[in-house]
Amino acid sequence: MNTTATKENKTIDQVWAKRPLIISGPCSAETEEQVIETAKQLAQTGKVDVLRAGIWKPRTRPGNFEGIGTKGLPWLQQAKKQTGLLTAVEVASAKQVQDALHFDVDIVWIGARTTVNPFSVQEVADALRGVDIPVLIKNPINPDLELWTGAVERVAKAGIKNIGLIHRGFSSYGNTEFRNAPMWHLAIEMKRRNPGLMMINDPSHICGRRDTLIHVAQKAIDLDYDGLIIESHIDPDNAWSDAKQQVTPTQLNELLDMIIWRKEDINSEEYHNALDQLRNKINHLDDELMQILGQRMLVAEQIGKYKKENNITVLQTNRYNEILERAYIKGELLGLSKEFITKYFDAVHIESINHQTKVLNS
Repeated sequence: MNTTATKENKTIDQVWAKRPLIISGPCSAETEEQVIETAKQLAQTGKVDVLRAGIWKPRTRPGNFEGIGTKGLPWLQQAKKQTGLLTAVEVASAKQVQDALHFDVDIVWIGARTTVNPFSVQEVADALRGVDIPVLIKNPINPDLELWTGAVERVAKAGIKNIGLIHRGFSSYGNTEFRNAPMWHLAIEMKRRNPGLMMINDPSHICGRRDTLIHVAQKAIDLDYDGLIIESHIDPDNAWSDAKQQVTPTQLNELLDMIIWRKEDINSEEYHNALDQLRNKINHLDDELMQILGQRMLVAEQIGKYKKENNITVLQTNRYNEILERAYIKGELLGLSKEFITKYFDAVHIESINHQTKVLNS
């Protein structure tokens, strides 16, 4: 990464095109001094492109600090003037959009609690109609890709050209390792569906604590994410909100230095030739797998015929448990995780049930 700080303001187009894009700043704007000093220290790292700060804070329960409100927006203006960093805030209503635009905020994002509500997303989208400003959209709190996709579509229909995604994890019952379970497979699928959209990772809200930020951030970069949004504060332990997940600008600088920044591709004929050969092998193996799975379903249909003739139920729980236990043992010897074996055989089992059900109902 370029570690040379620049005093010259970058345009929004320059920043939007930069990879990796680094957004950082306090969870909440608390005082003018706190916002400006955080911005100055972030700018000194030479690695941060955009200053983020929570102006309005949607809280799960009343009584918690819900943001300083509109009076904090001039602080961001002053921080930008003094440091050259572009600014970004979360908006959840038409009034908040109007206030943010009035105070020249460069980027807005739609938060996870807003993304779950199509009415709220539409209100924000309508307020942005005719405005040339980048919009980032966080995944909804619940693991629902259709809500996330719907939010993108609503914002796009409002005429917004620069749209990005923020993966901040999902609410998950029983999850103890993360504040919000990353559920990487959902973010990967969203990225697959929208290859032209920027995808940024938010390790702060996934982790909920600063000591695990590096692991999540590195995985995101390994998965070809376009950047990171990480909360930082000049005095994290005394922050008015989300103290445990924020880092100082110095700690942020160290964290970014620890990340191995990977590339999507390189200009190397040797690399591409080797990769092409291995990918061809993958293609052949995938073809063989499809053939074998097709044959397996034919056998399942034959079993279905015997069940139909003898009025036997399709689902045989004991038999499926037997298959799984056998697969776990063999899978371990082949270096396959128990989690993968479970997901794979669950999918195969459901498909087998569907084939047998068709036979019974034919």
